[in-house]
Amino acid sequence: MSISAEDRATLVSLARRAVEAQVRGQAPPKVEGPGELLRRKRGCFVTLTNGGRLRGCIGTFTPGRLLGEMVVEMGAAAAQDPRFVFDRITPTELGELSVEVSVLSPLEETAEPEKLEIGTHGIYIVGRSSGCFLPEVAVEMAWTAEEFLDHCCASKAGLPTRAWKEPGTKVYLFTTEKFDH
Repeated sequence: MSISAEDRATLVSLARRAVEAQVRGQAPPKVEGPGELLRRKRGCFVTLTNGGRLRGCIGTFTPGRLLGEMVVEMGAAAAQDPRFVFDRITPTELGELSVEVSVLSPLEETAEPEKLEIGTHGIYIVGRSSGCFLPEVAVEMAWTAEEFLDHCCASKAGLPTRAWKEPGTKVYLFTTEKFDH
């Protein structure tokens, strides 16, 4: 998948306007434009940072609507990320936010998760509960493939550390195309 510069700009603009609308208590932006990509069903994440500090990150693997609409929904949700309930994004902070959009490839179940490629693959682990990490997390934390899987199980999915090796636990790999402005 290769997303054009025009589509990248459109998606980031949609996400930014959705964040701003959410923070200001306004209606979300309308998805307009002829872009074919906007009319596809794709998973996506919207990540918000301020000075390198995470301020929100919300996404979905199972889009219920078209990509443009999902980016608006995830942008608004990222602005209200429950991890920051006591430190919400304020209107004065909006100009300082970096907005990043990650468009996901379809999920692919793997029988050999330890063979994932660090920096290329993200992971989605499903057991009694589920959790995910985008591909860049393993790089930022300097984890091996097994550490990446272990940490996802323990810190994101609420599963035992090695649950990814247990029968009944499914591990899916995906790639992302990410961009910001």
